[in-house]
Amino acid sequence: MTVTVRFAPSPTGRIHIGNVRPALFNWLYAQKQGGSFILRFDDTDRERSTEEFAQSISEDLAWLGIKPDRVEKQSERFALYDAAAEKLKEAGLLYPCYETADELERRRNRARALGKPPIYDRAGLKYTDEQLEKFKEEGRTPHWRFKLPNHPEGDPFTFQRTEVHWDDVIRGRQTVDLASLSDPVLIRGDGTYLYTLPSIVDDADMGVTHVIRGEDHVANTGVQIAIFEALGAAVPFFGHHNLLTTASGEGLSKRSGALSISSLREAGYEPMAVCSLAVLTGTSHAVEPAANLEALAEMIDFTGISKSAAKFDPEDVGHLSAKIVHSLPFAEVKGRLETLGIEASEAFWNAVKENCSSIKDVTEWTPIAYGQITPVIAEEDRAFIAEAKELLPEEPWDETTWGTWTKAVKDKTGRKGKGLFMPLRQALTGLSHGPDLKSMLPLIGRQKTLDRLV
Repeated sequence: MTVTVRFAPSPTGRIHIGNVRPALFNWLYAQKQGGSFILRFDDTDRERSTEEFAQSISEDLAWLGIKPDRVEKQSERFALYDAAAEKLKEAGLLYPCYETADELERRRNRARALGKPPIYDRAGLKYTDEQLEKFKEEGRTPHWRFKLPNHPEGDPFTFQRTEVHWDDVIRGRQTVDLASLSDPVLIRGDGTYLYTLPSIVDDADMGVTHVIRGEDHVANTGVQIAIFEALGAAVPFFGHHNLLTTASGEGLSKRSGALSISSLREAGYEPMAVCSLAVLTGTSHAVEPAANLEALAEMIDFTGISKSAAKFDPEDVGHLSAKIVHSLPFAEVKGRLETLGIEASEAFWNAVKENCSSIKDVTEWTPIAYGQITPVIAEEDRAFIAEAKELLPEEPWDETTWGTWTKAVKDKTGRKGKGLFMPLRQALTGLSHGPDLKSMLPLIGRQKTLDRLV
């Protein structure tokens, strides 16, 4: 069996790190199994779906390294959904219902008051001619519900059962009792489709073999398996992973923009920091930055995913990103530095990278090595700086020059420790912190050093 997976976002907003978790699980699993990955836009909501959001999702996935083998739009596939709906109607499994939202809510409240589960009573199967005529006069249009196989007597299915079972590739054996669920609405009163039917039709038509998604879809899976079987379609394997939440347990919202991938990219974080955090949080692996997606794919072990929520600290993105930046060789960043307008040397990169949380941070250090700065010299240190200037070694300079110079200054002035090093650092860099000056001094050069020791 060739593995085929999909990621089906709604282009109604920007995706965040929680959305990327299932996208990565699917992508990495397909890569590990030599399979294919489909990016399928659930854009049937014509009012809220936009091409701008679809484009931003594609760009975010590309930045993370996810390259779809196939891109589809559900808005271009309505004929397939119409045909499936007609098939279910003809089988008596998709039936019209005319209740308003208020009427349904009153029924649910009444059921709760009587201590009964608020399940739809299938009134839509029992309308009289008089009721139907009244609905027509009132201008009501029906929504359509799928008749779940949860009432064995008179059930049109060839099988009779109230429970659906499947072997979840992440959570193990799962059971959903359909008798505890209302018949799901598949078509709204305005004729538009909810997510369920288009998703099932597309999974079947595209040969999706594995559906890997969040645990909030477990109950939906029982319903969807029943619809797959009603359509005579092959049922894919399902896997439900835990959800990412904030450290306080709050869920992530696409509409709030919380930790959106575009904002993380714009902040300068490394894509592998985002990928590693999204995938490894809430698993048996330590949350450390993987070298690349291939290495991350090798870490994928569905049995090692926790059953509890995957809580993470947003600051971890920055910590992981900084670790990656500190380990990057010059060959990997040279082009990115040039994009920032920085013509840097390998010596410069090696000198400053430990002080960079992101590649963009390099711009903080380039003036110190290559440009002009404002020296910081306290009035009480002016005589000391003048003495240090007189002791400045001649060129050529290398990484031993700083040690040679400061030893000479120490011997002449008697200063040591912070009293020796801090005034020199502030004069040479204008800062009280920064890269090791033994590496920076040769980059600054003797003339700029003399100019700053004023």
